[in-house]
Amino acid sequence: MSVETPLIKIRDLSKGYQRGGQDIAVLTELQLDVMAGDFVALMGPSGSGKSTLLNLIAGIDKPSSGRIEIGGIDIATLSEGELADWRARNVGFIFQFYNLMPVLSAFENVELPLLLTHLSARQRREHVLTALHMVRLDDRMDHYPNELSGGQQQRVAIARALVSDPTLIVADEPTGDLDRQTGAEVLDLLVELNRSLGKTIVMVTHDPKAAARARRIVHLEKGELVPDESLPAQPV
Repeated sequence: MSVETPLIKIRDLSKGYQRGGQDIAVLTELQLDVMAGDFVALMGPSGSGKSTLLNLIAGIDKPSSGRIEIGGIDIATLSEGELADWRARNVGFIFQFYNLMPVLSAFENVELPLLLTHLSARQRREHVLTALHMVRLDDRMDHYPNELSGGQQQRVAIARALVSDPTLIVADEPTGDLDRQTGAEVLDLLVELNRSLGKTIVMVTHDPKAAARARRIVHLEKGELVPDESLPAQPV
């Protein structure tokens, strides 16, 4: 009987910093598996290390020790150039404050990650239109961020995360700057992407209601994992 290999396999992962000559431990010998198609919420108090863990999974930062394999590749061993190329091909990012370029239209913001690829202008346009259609913003593609609501800006950010068809989507407090109704709509969209497209999502959130939309909740306390909980499937 075959055993499914995790998409994300973390073993003995530690991260620390030096501050004022002192070693500050942020994460300590974490062990974590995330299967392909999972939707995991990372929760914990401020300073627990959840955003640090998300950045390590996304290849934005490197661990002090340990392994972090994604799709069978130990990304901790990659050079900066290799890591940048790996991120461009495998990771879609969603941030709390959208991180849209104010001088670019919604279309141009979504197209940005594709400018690092070898796609032609026509192919880029097809990808962007598909991504904007998925987040139901076809009619806002020529609008600039200041002409969009917070929820619409976050949907542009989600389209940008999707446009390169990444293996993994990482979301850092994606509803933190939104009112509850708009936040619920963004979470509905993430659940739909997970259930319908099978996208693997790792989301940091402080909101228990947002976390409850995931399939699993993983808690961090003082840089260490505590037993996580599986959640019932959410309707799309």
